[in-house]
Amino acid sequence: MSSSTSTRAPGSPAGRPEAPLVLTTAPPQPLGFLDQLATWANLGISLFGPLTGALVLATTGSLVSGLVAVVVGCALGGLLLACSAAFGARTGAPAMVALRGLFGRRGSVAPTVLNLAQNIGWATMEIIVISTAAALVLGDGWRVPAAVAAGAVATLMALRPLGSVRLLRKVMVWLVLAASVLLYVQVLLQPARPVDQSAVLGFWPAVDIAVAGVVSFAPLAADYSRHSRSTRAAMAGSGLGYGLAAVAYYSLGVFAVVHLEGDDLIAALIALPAGWIALLILLVDEVDEAFANIYSTTMSVQNLFGGADRRWVAIGVGVLATVFASLLDFSQYQNFLYLIGSVFVPLFAVAAVDFFLVSRGRWDVSDRSRLRLAPLLAWLSGFVTYQLIAPGTVPVWSDLWAGLAQAIGFSAPSWLGSSVAAIGVGALAMAVLGRASARIARARRLR
Repeated sequence: MSSSTSTRAPGSPAGRPEAPLVLTTAPPQPLGFLDQLATWANLGISLFGPLTGALVLATTGSLVSGLVAVVVGCALGGLLLACSAAFGARTGAPAMVALRGLFGRRGSVAPTVLNLAQNIGWATMEIIVISTAAALVLGDGWRVPAAVAAGAVATLMALRPLGSVRLLRKVMVWLVLAASVLLYVQVLLQPARPVDQSAVLGFWPAVDIAVAGVVSFAPLAADYSRHSRSTRAAMAGSGLGYGLAAVAYYSLGVFAVVHLEGDDLIAALIALPAGWIALLILLVDEVDEAFANIYSTTMSVQNLFGGADRRWVAIGVGVLATVFASLLDFSQYQNFLYLIGSVFVPLFAVAAVDFFLVSRGRWDVSDRSRLRLAPLLAWLSGFVTYQLIAPGTVPVWSDLWAGLAQAIGFSAPSWLGSSVAAIGVGALAMAVLGRASARIARARRLR
């Protein structure tokens, strides 16, 4: 990636470096391990966490199995997240620009477009959950004003991302920790109830949900780790911070379903003694997830248009997500998680194998990087594997994959999880195809 020698964005206060406005400016690297640990822990603490945990429990039908599925899924997802953070720390490039090293400049367009859709979708979903919870606490009339306020704050944070990271570390992490302890204590003090068995699919499908929730942030990791002082700090800060926070909040959802009554989990948490206070704190903290998705959308746009000023892109994305959030709901959240998993779980498994084992960190992230077919084929193999095992419930799409599985005589065993299988197939394909491609290239050079 071509860059200037400047390490400070125009308008940044002296000693307070800020993210560059355009792709061609070199990124400052002020973030240490604690900065990134606190940032990713804040991102992992989300009202979507209990909702995801509730889905995990419903899928397993067992408290113990649900908790184990949470730990396994978050560990797998956290590992891929840590690997994706290494891409930015080592290359200095944002996430989708770093993927030029995997796919080439032209090949990186495909994951960039998918990531744009994902980030706008997640920003919208975060604003929806903020406005919905705010309406439960303050009254129905607050839903749209809360959505507008959340969208505006998230957009302002995206204008000064490194300043927002400093704020998260110094202030929000302590408030959120206190709110989390309060919610856990209040939930566990309630009597336990039998677990509903009507939606049980098994252990590994539950792991898939947990993995997808964590990996949804893997396409964003390098946007922040490019500002890390070291690769080790980036990997440890992101993997541990987000992974541990996700375990805590997914587990809160598992326990909440067992100990609380009612179908609306957020409403049940608010009804706890002092629960509304904790939820208000978490509502404020929830804005950082929307901010992260808005900012990373700007980084993805810059992979396509390197001269685009991220501030104007952030304003446009923030307005778009806020409008969507005022009109939509999150009834299709589980399908959204599965779709994200099918795309990005195998992608970052392939990227990790190539970066650490095949290319050994030598990625060309410039505008001149050439298309690489081996990673594209490996990614495709992982994606197809995921879809054959878990095509989801989207009309037409799921029927297409079910028909293909029947046509080739494929029937996935009940114990096989789509995320684990996609990771294994994609990683193996990248190792084999990558080394074969390297041997062919060496042979050509010797001619």
